[in-house]
Amino acid sequence: MLQFLKYVLATIIGLFVFSVLLLLILVGIGSAASSEEPVAIENNSVLKLNFDEPIVERANADPLADLEIPFGPTPSGIGLVQVKRAIANAKLDPNIKGIYLEMSMFLDAGYASLEEIRNALIDFRQSKKFVYAYGEVFSEKAYYLASAADRIYLNPDGALELNGLSSQVPFFKGTFEKLDIKPEIFRVGEFKSAVEPFFLDEMSKASEVQTLSYLSSINDHSFGAIAKARGLQVSELKRLADSLLVRQPEDALKYKLVTHVGYYDQVHDDLRKLLRVEKDEEVNFVGLSKYSKAEKYVKEGEFGTRVAVIVASGEIRSGEGSDEVIGSDKIAETIREARLDDKVKAIVLRINSPGGSKLASDVMWREVMLARKEKPVIASMSDVAASGGYYMAMGCDTIVAQPNTITGSIGIFGVLFNVQDFLKNKLGVTVDGVKTNAYADLGLPTRPLTEFERKVIQQEVNKGYDDFVKKAAQGRDMTEEQLRNIASGRVWSGAEAKANGLVDVLGGLDDAIRIAAKAARLKDGGYRVKYLPEEQSFTEELINRLNGDQEERILESQFGILTPYVKQIRNLQYMQGIQARLPYDVQIR
Repeated sequence: MLQFLKYVLATIIGLFVFSVLLLLILVGIGSAASSEEPVAIENNSVLKLNFDEPIVERANADPLADLEIPFGPTPSGIGLVQVKRAIANAKLDPNIKGIYLEMSMFLDAGYASLEEIRNALIDFRQSKKFVYAYGEVFSEKAYYLASAADRIYLNPDGALELNGLSSQVPFFKGTFEKLDIKPEIFRVGEFKSAVEPFFLDEMSKASEVQTLSYLSSINDHSFGAIAKARGLQVSELKRLADSLLVRQPEDALKYKLVTHVGYYDQVHDDLRKLLRVEKDEEVNFVGLSKYSKAEKYVKEGEFGTRVAVIVASGEIRSGEGSDEVIGSDKIAETIREARLDDKVKAIVLRINSPGGSKLASDVMWREVMLARKEKPVIASMSDVAASGGYYMAMGCDTIVAQPNTITGSIGIFGVLFNVQDFLKNKLGVTVDGVKTNAYADLGLPTRPLTEFERKVIQQEVNKGYDDFVKKAAQGRDMTEEQLRNIASGRVWSGAEAKANGLVDVLGGLDDAIRIAAKAARLKDGGYRVKYLPEEQSFTEELINRLNGDQEERILESQFGILTPYVKQIRNLQYMQGIQARLPYDVQIR
């Protein structure tokens, strides 16, 4: 027995030492990578953008990206900031002759993010350099991005989706009925349909109206942009979509949606001809990770003059948050630091959020209001800036959104769940207790609410909505009556929001930065853009990535294609207090 314990102890010590050494090695690699000289880019190179991962607002730098380490962390996504920065640099880089887009089957990105990249590609083409795109299957989103290319190649056995947009919502009423769980719903606003999946089994008429409206707006914008890029008429695109006339790759070629039908090797043969590279030579592709370390041709302005871009992405909750969650404490602190920093002359609040906690949203709104007293504060809306996301933006001097941004949803709700029957009938568990006052157990899920308690909670929700409307009206320079006419929880596209006064300017992040700089009276090229909060260190990113990947793998191994729905149910635990968030999880395809 003693010998066995010795072996166990030795194994534990060995594993501990190995882990420490491994961590030191990885930290060493990270330190070495961060101190490297700029990567040399060979002449006649092509920037290759591979869209095989989700597009996020900002991806933390990964020093291991170019190293083949089997136990290394998986990528956290493609950073929108990094992609745009690379495209802008490649436009000026004499060694980069063009851009090659490797399109994934199903591009995981919001339409506003695609708009940012697409506009960057159109600007890149003004340099007379080429943009080629290749895909085996073009989803609606993938094709929208690829439509900005000079040449679009579709695999001869592939497909191109052009049938319009749709959005589906999962409803859990039947699930709760089977489990004997009774949701208690409190909301304000005819269109505030975030809680509908808990007590309905289909969309309400109001929800149908608003969803079809903003989907149609986004679809019209997409068709207009595609038509302009491909030399087509919008009416022709609508005819193709309504009749499902694009069924085969040859159809896409016939109707001028693509320029070529060809295999991967044929695309490369064409690139070799264009670059005057011999047939037996490889095209010198440069990936995004490597190119991010190359020489910078887009020069930064003065070090002591900055426009701070504060990136806030994810659901809104109280606390510190994370890369995927907007923590009110962290973002409020970041806004405050930017306000007090003399080097920061203007602030851009970059928002990509469906909302969340009303309290957390209000904490950040307060810091916005304090900051705008001292320097310009501009809101830049990404894919989604709705409900709590709009709450963050409404105090800014100017709100900038893409035409296909999803925004609005000015409304709030509260939800409680009564699990008394579930515990008793399904698990055989009963709950009893004592209390010192009549309502000491208010809100506990183990008993139903009384009518008086429901009335009290609904009054609180009403008060929260009135507060939201009042502050939104103040920020938009409207009367409360005017604001209520476009509130009621209704969701709008960016184009619709511009028309009704919820948004000031249609444009992207670069437009918001220029507006901020102009408001601060900064000269073009005379300032630097500083992204906040600060990026995580290599070690922090490595540990967080490994932990996050492990959780994701466990969920997917257990639930497979049902994982998104499991996540939605799991997120109910974070809906504490009054919520200002988008109706359900909007998925556009």
